[in-house]
Amino acid sequence: MADTMQFDLVSPERRLASVKATEVRIPAAEGDMTAMPSHAPVITTLRPGILRIISAEGTDEYAVTGGFAEISGEATSVLAEEALHVSDVTQEVLDAFVEKAAEALRSAKENGDHNLVDDAAKLMADMVAMGDHIGLTAKQPQA
Repeated sequence: MADTMQFDLVSPERRLASVKATEVRIPAAEGDMTAMPSHAPVITTLRPGILRIISAEGTDEYAVTGGFAEISGEATSVLAEEALHVSDVTQEVLDAFVEKAAEALRSAKENGDHNLVDDAAKLMADMVAMGDHIGLTAKQPQA
């Protein structure tokens, strides 16, 4: 069994990380999961949260707003809708993430789609929780 796997984190703008990791903690839509070398193959969607990469260099964290993760025994790849190193997430960035989620919630309510309302409310809650983890308090917009 290998001790490491290739890990790549990519956003639409650029590659944010490419390392040999011992584990990657992923904020998956169905719950947090940890990818490790020899993990069974799986593809999952992401929810907003903190992605943690553990490697020989230490632990690194990125805030992701959604996307997909593909895990195989030899590699894990994450294609994030938006991703920033946690050190780059400022109060203004977090507030913009939360406002975007609040707008999705307002739109879903206006359209009367209860499934979308539930999804948008969860998205907003995940954005607020992500801010809490980083040590920032999100402004609570009126949804």
